[in-house]
Amino acid sequence: MTKRDVLVMFPARPKTMAQLEAAYTLHRYDEAEDKPAFLAEYGPRCEAIVTNGHAALSRADLDHLPKVKIVCCSSAGFEFIDAEALKERGIWLTNSSLALCDDVADTALMLALAARRQLVAAHDYVRSGDWGSKGMYPLLSSMKGKRVGIAGIGTIGQAIARRFEPLRVEIGYTARNARDLPWRYFGEVEALADWADTLVAVVPGGAATERMFDRKVFEALGATGTFVNVARGSVVDEPALIEALSSGTLGSAGLDVFLDEPNPDPALTQLPNVTLYPHHASGTVETRDAMSQTVVDNLAAFFAGQPLTSPVYDLPAPSGR
Repeated sequence: MTKRDVLVMFPARPKTMAQLEAAYTLHRYDEAEDKPAFLAEYGPRCEAIVTNGHAALSRADLDHLPKVKIVCCSSAGFEFIDAEALKERGIWLTNSSLALCDDVADTALMLALAARRQLVAAHDYVRSGDWGSKGMYPLLSSMKGKRVGIAGIGTIGQAIARRFEPLRVEIGYTARNARDLPWRYFGEVEALADWADTLVAVVPGGAATERMFDRKVFEALGATGTFVNVARGSVVDEPALIEALSSGTLGSAGLDVFLDEPNPDPALTQLPNVTLYPHHASGTVETRDAMSQTVVDNLAAFFAGQPLTSPVYDLPAPSGR
């Protein structure tokens, strides 16, 4: 049987690539030196694309990919993929949000607790000998009885909220519309920040959310508030965040993502009231393998005419090829 042609714009995990190589003819755009020439030559024969959210896929690129009917993304985010252009052309887009949900939710909780209980500073206090020479570390504030706002209440946002519930906090959230959920709804992120003690950003990246978390949000969250970002660096007005943390307008932050990665602004990373993580919320072997496996599973389902496992939007049911 002739193998179907698949364009690889960003490689998956090794075990996944082995499965893909066995099932399809892979065209390694990711390894091509002259990418426009490669796309012009091999693009017209490809029926599917393997990629992730860090590889750009534009409307212009699609002009060279007339047979493509599905794009399988091995990450949750896909802001560099022109999803509107795909949908207009009847091309499916899948991602891996379900696979990484638990590890990202765990990381959000970890960063919130570490920031509010000053884990890094307290660790240094013990290691340096200051505990012995200066005495007990200053008293902090309990999580119990506080308010946690989740900005973005999709699959991951709901998992984050449920991890906070055992801490006996109140939970609020923002979304485009109120959901049938047991938590308090806020229509605007600034109102949520004004209500909350800890604000967790888990909104998607892209133009619609660029700099959503700005000076007004940080002022509303306040001098004892904590901002946690497990979304994208682009959703934050980073100079405003630096100013708020430096001036004491905002109490602390726990950040997994940054505007400039992997070289975030030292004006941010050198602040004593920031807990840092290197965009690694999904960074476990188990989760990265599961994220990659969604690519294999979605491709197999599509070509078999079966429902996709993790579509980003709805189209008429795939009929196979």
